[in-house]
Amino acid sequence: MEERYNTISTWLKKQFGQKTVKLSIDGGFTCPNRDGTKSTGGCIFCSSMGGGDFASTISSQIALIADKWPNAKYIAYFQNHTNTYAPADELRRKYYDALSDPLISGIAIATRPDCLPDDVLDLLSEINESHFLWVELGLQSIHEKTGELINRCCSLEDYDKAIKALNDRGIRTVVHLILGLPGETRQDMTDSVSYVAKSGAWGLKLHMLNVVKGSLMETLYKDYNSFDSIEEYVNFVCDLLEIIPPEIVIHRLTADAPRKILITPEWSYRKRTILNGINAELKRRGTYQGSALDLPDNPYNPQLQQELIL
Repeated sequence: MEERYNTISTWLKKQFGQKTVKLSIDGGFTCPNRDGTKSTGGCIFCSSMGGGDFASTISSQIALIADKWPNAKYIAYFQNHTNTYAPADELRRKYYDALSDPLISGIAIATRPDCLPDDVLDLLSEINESHFLWVELGLQSIHEKTGELINRCCSLEDYDKAIKALNDRGIRTVVHLILGLPGETRQDMTDSVSYVAKSGAWGLKLHMLNVVKGSLMETLYKDYNSFDSIEEYVNFVCDLLEIIPPEIVIHRLTADAPRKILITPEWSYRKRTILNGINAELKRRGTYQGSALDLPDNPYNPQLQQELIL
């Protein structure tokens, strides 16, 4: 099948030789934006589950998908809240407990850029030397005005320091950006993507902003729609893919909120429709990841793919 962007599913299959699935794990963490250290209530887009509305335990996650992928390998993904926000000894126990499961091939850890002290970085570096690992940083936007609006309580400088520290240790880093935050223009969002692409990120997650029940967005922006239609969103994501270098692994191109808590956009739960739309629009345009960068050896250029086959 022709692929026009660098998907994490294909990347993992090449890495491990077979289908590899992330399991969303609830590690029992909180966040400095919730416990009063920096703020309370969390970022305004976050649900009460701290962004991990599908998270549970390794065994329960495997039970849900074992029939669909009976021979898959698994990545334990510490997803909700801030998964480096605890003493290093506690983190060590939780991370290695997950890695000790014979069905687990590696771990992914979602955190904030301002929650990576030296002892935690040392622990991550240790794990990275003997196990498969990536770390996810919730940046959301490079614009400080937006950071204040969403109650992020960390800065672009925090992000710059965090990604440099992780890159210096050879740790793969995935960066989260949210598309459609209040007050942001298309140029603002494009600037965030361009900045992250140049910062040394290994992977990128693009989230469509969802207003969900239990978040501060529900109170402050209950009727806010980040995008008016699937078509508008699909077209913008394709614009962004065209400027993202082909070596950056795309982990996400939309959002994933349970329908029972989703307020707006009411169509955003239609994940497969959105992804199919992105693939169809790239094909219609004749473009692909990084096509606007005019790289002669871009592996996602369909013409180059065809030439290699021949």
